[in-house]
Amino acid sequence: MELEKLSNGIHHPEHVTIEPRCTDEDVIVLARCHGIKASPEEREEFLPQKPDEQNQSQFTNFVGKTSLGMSIFNLSNTIMGSGILGLAYAMANTGIILFVILLTSIAALSACSIHLLLRSASIVGIRAYEQLGNRAFGARGKLLVACVITIQNIGAISTYLFIVKSELPLVIQAFVGTTSNSGEWYLKGDYLIVTASLIIIMPLALMRQLGYLGYTSGLSLTCMVFFLISVIYKKFHVGCLVEDHNLNQPLTDMVNSTSEDNVCEAKLITFNSRTSYAIPIVAFAFVCQPVVLPIYTELRKPTQKRMQRVANISVLAMFVMYLLTAVFGYLTFYDKVDSELLHTYKGDIADNLILCVRLAVLMAITLTVPVIIFPIRKVLLQIFFADKPFSWVRHISITIVLLVFVNILVILVPNIKDIFGIIGATSAPTLIFILPGIFYIRIVPENLEPLNSRPKIQAACFAAVGFLVMVMSIFSIIMDWTSG
Repeated sequence: MELEKLSNGIHHPEHVTIEPRCTDEDVIVLARCHGIKASPEEREEFLPQKPDEQNQSQFTNFVGKTSLGMSIFNLSNTIMGSGILGLAYAMANTGIILFVILLTSIAALSACSIHLLLRSASIVGIRAYEQLGNRAFGARGKLLVACVITIQNIGAISTYLFIVKSELPLVIQAFVGTTSNSGEWYLKGDYLIVTASLIIIMPLALMRQLGYLGYTSGLSLTCMVFFLISVIYKKFHVGCLVEDHNLNQPLTDMVNSTSEDNVCEAKLITFNSRTSYAIPIVAFAFVCQPVVLPIYTELRKPTQKRMQRVANISVLAMFVMYLLTAVFGYLTFYDKVDSELLHTYKGDIADNLILCVRLAVLMAITLTVPVIIFPIRKVLLQIFFADKPFSWVRHISITIVLLVFVNILVILVPNIKDIFGIIGATSAPTLIFILPGIFYIRIVPENLEPLNSRPKIQAACFAAVGFLVMVMSIFSIIMDWTSG
């Protein structure tokens, strides 16, 4: 009524025709001109935005709706992945003391790299890893980040499907009571990974937003907690293994039969030709940087402090799980531990607990693959279709091509250790150390932090450490290959 009185009381020139209706925008402008407050929603629209709010509008067309807990589930699930199955092997080839130092260092440095990413993203209002690369080094930086993220995540998915390839036939053998030599197609890992990709992975990977996978991530983490509890339980019910990995042999018999060779003796510090795989395996286990910024974008009430809290809780939780799994897995099998821990229990196929563990791990890693596909697809869309609107055809096509490529790769690769080594020695140090450090130096303005400031010097040292780790790891792995 007050708006109508104002409009009636305004003198209009005779030659101007006044329309009986006005748009919502006209009413709001008229109200503002005469000091009348509009509705709360309208008043909020005209309030000056804070810098952070302006930045947020640059990289997202929707309001983040993922809760803090779901974000922690998603990030923890991304960190955990298949790396947890290779840590006991890393401890067997470094010793307990060196492994604990290595694990603690990589975990702390991973949390620091997330801080550098969040700080850089908050300053420029960008929450996409490849866009940070574009801001720091232009198109070449964007392409570099896209390539590294794609290689890293394809390697991660390959390890997941490799575990399906090696473990699912054992589960089916236990259910049908047959052997791997019977020749049926459902006992062949190559056919099984294709089947799992079509029935389970693809429908989940086709979801448009990452936040929807929080529930599957929570289930995946629950399965891996069950795996950890089972590893601890088995430590006290399985003796040190001899070559045949016969888990049904009595504990005292196995200990006595191997005591002369000191097979059951835990080593505090050790070096051998396989020690070169320890750093890549541990580094591979903590890679989550490509997913940090997408999770940040979808986080409800996104702030740097809130997202850093998600990261710190996730890294700490995975550090505890990693340490316990590695210690108890190593103290169960010692030097006999396989590069994929769960496969070391292959002599106990009939054990119901191990059967349940295998099912839990298979469920966990299968539900993790869609989370890893998300950043790869996002990167490819940013590189090739940056100015295009969302298209379900492109969305589905990229997902199918990725799954087909990874399935072929897993069928051809003979050992999961090779995937851990190569990916962990190249893309993992680049994503954890090198790129966050140099992005921070390039993106943070000098008027805020000069080049000689302590944060930027620390970022430079951070990147240098990553480069050193990468060179040493690659050199060691090549030496191991050439020595046979």
